[in-house]
Amino acid sequence: MRTTGTHRRSRQGFPSQQLQALWYGPGHPLVWLLSPLGWLYCAIAQARAALWRRRWRQPPAAEDQIATPVIVVGNLTVGGTGKTPLVLWLAQHLRARGWRPGILTRGYGGQGSDQPRRVPVDGDPRDYGDEPVLLANRSGCPVMAGADRVAAARRLLQDCDCDLLLADDGLQHYRLRRDLEILLVDGRRGFGNRRCLPAGPLREPVSRARRADILLTNGGSDDSRPNMALRPQRAINLSDPRQTRALAQFVGTPVAAVAGIGNPEQFFALLEYNGLRITRLPYPDHHAFSREDSKHWPAGPVLMTEKDALKCRAFADLRHWYLPATAVPNQAFLQALEPQLVALEQTHQRPSPHVSPKPPESSA
Repeated sequence: MRTTGTHRRSRQGFPSQQLQALWYGPGHPLVWLLSPLGWLYCAIAQARAALWRRRWRQPPAAEDQIATPVIVVGNLTVGGTGKTPLVLWLAQHLRARGWRPGILTRGYGGQGSDQPRRVPVDGDPRDYGDEPVLLANRSGCPVMAGADRVAAARRLLQDCDCDLLLADDGLQHYRLRRDLEILLVDGRRGFGNRRCLPAGPLREPVSRARRADILLTNGGSDDSRPNMALRPQRAINLSDPRQTRALAQFVGTPVAAVAGIGNPEQFFALLEYNGLRITRLPYPDHHAFSREDSKHWPAGPVLMTEKDALKCRAFADLRHWYLPATAVPNQAFLQALEPQLVALEQTHQRPSPHVSPKPPESSA
């Protein structure tokens, strides 16, 4: 079904929507004006990456040396591509193979110290950031948040019993050596206009994708290539988590859909695909939701992402629901991942177990 429209109070998402139209819409004159800046950005990004790759080929400095294997999950574009659900799936898959993974994350949206900090499962998103708290709550792994991934990695290895590091959104953090790179691409939007910031959504040129070990598409349609889908679970009531509903129970009822994530359209499309009639309420990524925001949401059910729900618990009522979603990789991804993990296990003298991967359980 089609959406009923966009609520006026979602103006906070307006600059983001304008950029989305510029980067992912039809040709816009402003793109040509910004192109020289984009070329400069690309050139600097390429030079920086080349310098770090050259340094990786040399014996690392003692202060930067991390012998523990590192798996990086990242993307080339600004905004969300589904990295957090994939990291949760990987954490469970690695644990099933006998690894003891720890998770490194930047901690966007937090207002705490810039120093690496262990994220508690019941941490306040205002202090640690929304994604770190979600990862700590769902993964069962220690999570360390910090702008400096190398410092966070050392702290995590010092404080926790980890034998593998899983870096969420660490593709461009080149100081951190990596044994395996998984580059995630939005299957609906791709690389947009294929230009670098600010003329386009890219943090590095498209050619960078060829250096990733695995190129994984979120929402792709070609099953011969590594793809994954996001599978919605039962919606959970924020005010009373004992109450859950299947998405089908919202069909036929006008629903307000709230999303303060990098790509709100991904969430909205998921709801519409399941037959819901929604009012879109997009907000900027990592938006700090407040009671004042909720006063302007329409009456009736309000559905939001699990990441946004963490910031709405203090003022939630029985109208408010969140939708956990899990990553479901296809067979092509599992076939691409298996030899990479076997190589890691052989390098670090670990037996290679035979496991049947399952998606992470909902937090319901």
